[in-house]
Amino acid sequence: MTDNQTPVTWLTQEAYDRLRGELDALIAGRPAIAAEINARREEGDLRENGGYHAAKEEQGKQEARIRQLTELLRSAKVGDAPMAPGVAGPGMVVTVRFEDEDETESFLIGSREEEGGDLEVYSAQSPLGKALTGEHEGAHCEYETPTGKRMRVTLLSAKRYHG
Repeated sequence: MTDNQTPVTWLTQEAYDRLRGELDALIAGRPAIAAEINARREEGDLRENGGYHAAKEEQGKQEARIRQLTELLRSAKVGDAPMAPGVAGPGMVVTVRFEDEDETESFLIGSREEEGGDLEVYSAQSPLGKALTGEHEGAHCEYETPTGKRMRVTLLSAKRYHG
């Protein structure tokens, strides 16, 4: 967290560059979608103009993604999250065992925009991510799922992600 309580998103340089490129391309595409809307508007009656409504919907999705990426990149820190080996947090691959299960699960704690390769990515703001962040290997954690169910996990390992 920063001083003003804005959550910090840790991204690799590769992820930051990829997202910055996507944002730049979306911004560069604004004139094309505006031209499409104007062309469809000239076709006549807007109430029954599917092309116009589709172009407006696409513009809305594009603008929402621009806002999302702008906010994400504004609060992003590029590099490795400041976590010690053996401590769960952003930028760490954690292995956990859920209570009453024999199998383990490994995943990356990070931004959903981060690509974890074959690893699933859990946000540090998710209930499980919050429960694990700052915990040391061997810790038993409990969290509440969005459905209200209480879950218990044991943190088996936490290692820095090397994407």
